[in-house]
Amino acid sequence: MPSSTPDPLLIQLGSHRWLVPLLADLAAHRGARFVELIHRLGLSRDSLTRTLDAAATIGWVQRNPGHGHPLRPEYVLTEAGTAAAARAATINEAQVAIGLPPGAATRWTLPLVAGIGAGHDRFNALSRLLAPATPRALSQGLTALGERGLVRREVIDMRPPTSRYDLTERGQVLAGACR
Repeated sequence: MPSSTPDPLLIQLGSHRWLVPLLADLAAHRGARFVELIHRLGLSRDSLTRTLDAAATIGWVQRNPGHGHPLRPEYVLTEAGTAAAARAATINEAQVAIGLPPGAATRWTLPLVAGIGAGHDRFNALSRLLAPATPRALSQGLTALGERGLVRREVIDMRPPTSRYDLTERGQVLAGACR
């Protein structure tokens, strides 16, 4: 029987497209200065600022209180951020392994892949599982997953016709990392 509740950590990790790469990078380097993150992640200043703000709001990232100059801040993981970063690093490795570029995931990519991997293979089942997501957001997320080669859609000839979603091999790799 598929799980009836989404993983809250996946929802939070998916809440901003750059959170997974950011947390994975901070974990790998035990913190980093702002400019280092810009160069390693290939982000604009605004995108990185928004991502750091999101991570700080969740409680995963903070400025390093023992680091030098206030105009060149260093960011480190909090205790809660260290746990989230371990999961983000696993997901980031899977994304690299299947050729998914950093930041390519949408807000609902990870929860959708995890939901399909857990046996929620119909649109309405996914909609119930990911209740805060609008039908439009789910539809766009499923379309994007199909275009990236992570999900297959099978139309079942019934009255009325219905769709069933299944993970491709690449999608299964990502779903495994989301567990």
